[in-house]
Amino acid sequence: MVEDRVAFIVAGVQKGGTTALFDYLGEAPELSLSQVKELHFFDDEAQDWSRPDYAAYHGNFEPFDGRLRGEATPIYLYWPGSLERIATYNPAIKLIVMLRDPVDRAWSHWKMEYARGAETRPFAWCVREGRQRLFAAAPWGFHREFSYVERGFYGEQMARLYGLFPRDQVLVLRAEDLRREPAPTLSQVRGFLGLPDAPAPTAREVHVGRDMDYGSDLAGADVDHLRGVYARDLGRLADLTGVRFG
Repeated sequence: MVEDRVAFIVAGVQKGGTTALFDYLGEAPELSLSQVKELHFFDDEAQDWSRPDYAAYHGNFEPFDGRLRGEATPIYLYWPGSLERIATYNPAIKLIVMLRDPVDRAWSHWKMEYARGAETRPFAWCVREGRQRLFAAAPWGFHREFSYVERGFYGEQMARLYGLFPRDQVLVLRAEDLRREPAPTLSQVRGFLGLPDAPAPTAREVHVGRDMDYGSDLAGADVDHLRGVYARDLGRLADLTGVRFG
């Protein structure tokens, strides 16, 4: 039945505060969140998308009891086909997008991959020559681990999203705002989901990067390089959403 469909998804972005948001929303009794944070259903290329197994997807939630179901898989904004599959699944779904300065996001993403051993090359190489690795990936031009730069083209991604969903079904937030002062941001989310306001939560840090030797710090030359790479796209993002970085 349509009523048991997932009502909202936190669809982006990786390293953009989505874990913290999911943690905060887990305290809302009006919501039924997925049993784990990232379900990776709509980016699953092994799924038969001519006949997707929505029953398996719904198996990640408690039995439907009338509460709004929601999940958070931040690759959906970036991964090709994911938003289109979500639109087919539930055209009325609400999408929350958490954005973070794309340079900071890229650095945090690289540190995560380096810390877990998926990445062995320095950040400076990865955001320059290393981008060529994506052209040997499948789908062509996309990569789950090495997409440090590509995931930060928010303007392009939001344009695609707005081409699939009405703007009143999309809420765009800044990770910095949730981190600094969570109460106003969470009030926005509750209003967006049609929930009454709630007491201000206790601020918390979630998924802090591992304390280790990364071989270098974020260099000014790398920041300047990425600012140049992102300049045009960030202008597009500002035009589309009013959100500005840099």
